[in-house]
Amino acid sequence: MPFDAETNISDDVLLERFARGDRVAAQILTLRLTPIVLGHAYRLLGQRDEAEDVAQEAMLRLWRMAPDWQPGTAKVTTWLYRVVANLCTDRLRRAGRAAPLDEAEEPADPAPSAPDALQEVARSRALQDALATLPERQRQAIVLRHIEELGNPEIAEIMEISVEAVESLLSRGKRALTASLHHRQDELGYLQ
Repeated sequence: MPFDAETNISDDVLLERFARGDRVAAQILTLRLTPIVLGHAYRLLGQRDEAEDVAQEAMLRLWRMAPDWQPGTAKVTTWLYRVVANLCTDRLRRAGRAAPLDEAEEPADPAPSAPDALQEVARSRALQDALATLPERQRQAIVLRHIEELGNPEIAEIMEISVEAVESLLSRGKRALTASLHHRQDELGYLQ
């Protein structure tokens, strides 16, 4: 089967094919899902090396559970977001810390000019710093909603809480972020 023809197939179907030994399906899923998993782990942990470890472990868990996957019970990405969140929570609890942002790598910025690039780096750092001050569940809800752009029902499923609880976490998290970043609007290039 040609690789290009397989890229439009759903994650569920690809996972079932992998479980039956289809290596092309595994390649497609790996290329499709690893950047999502890695990005989510990085945003929750703030450290690239730890995020890579979490992403690798999450993908290994996906491969291990593939034979038992029940299509239609949840989206593969929803399951992966939950696994990543749990792995990140475990790492943060074991370390007894919030992710140290001073050690986090700055993401590459494709902005056309140096001042724009510096401004985006400052904004990203400020957001990551502000996110790190939030309680863990608020941070997770904010990241899933506003960075990963998931809907509240999917977030509720990932976090294993009600949609109302998600809305509450988002509301409290946004208020805390606004309070944390409000005094930095001029510095970050936002007009007051």
